[in-house]
Amino acid sequence: MDRETSWAVIEQQRLAIADLLAGLTPEEWETPSLCANWRVRDVAAHLALTPQPMPVRTLLTAGLRARGNYNRMIDQLTVAYANHPVSELVSQLRRDAASRRLPAPTNYRNILFDVIVHGQDIALPLRRPLPVDSTAVAAATARAARIGRPVWDGHRLDGIRLRATDIDWALGAGREIRGPIMALLLLVTGRTALRDELTGDGLDTMLTRITAHH
Repeated sequence: MDRETSWAVIEQQRLAIADLLAGLTPEEWETPSLCANWRVRDVAAHLALTPQPMPVRTLLTAGLRARGNYNRMIDQLTVAYANHPVSELVSQLRRDAASRRLPAPTNYRNILFDVIVHGQDIALPLRRPLPVDSTAVAAATARAARIGRPVWDGHRLDGIRLRATDIDWALGAGREIRGPIMALLLLVTGRTALRDELTGDGLDTMLTRITAHH
């Protein structure tokens, strides 16, 4: 998927997520998301924060506070930002939906899978629909599969072949995992919420690796 198409999907997803969030009750904002240890409110804060690159000094300070642990740093920054009023988080998502500003170490391909996955992190626990174009989900899955440390174990897909059952798409070689492309994307990013939609002789291996990493 090319740059312009990717940014169009990112904008559409940000707006769709903002629409979903705008209708939530206070209790729903506190619902645990699919993202470990984050509430819906925290995921929304992460998405609102993404188009607002922080000064290098702020990032360095946050990195030191997190003792060099990337995931801990992101968690600390996000949870702190989640203290903003929820109406402000929604308005920021809408305001910056078309923004192409990026945190320093990332790129639009990473933002594509990030916004798609975090949208599902919110939508699935709340049992709300949040459709995503399957071509975009496939591009996101291919990108996420290449991401290793410090985010995920870079060897989690060794000897595994992913094959979508709802579109013509496959990746990797080895023991197969089959299922809808969205279920594959969530699995690749360490989420097991749609595991019942997946089959294949590689599934148990992948689930074991995910559990071990967490």
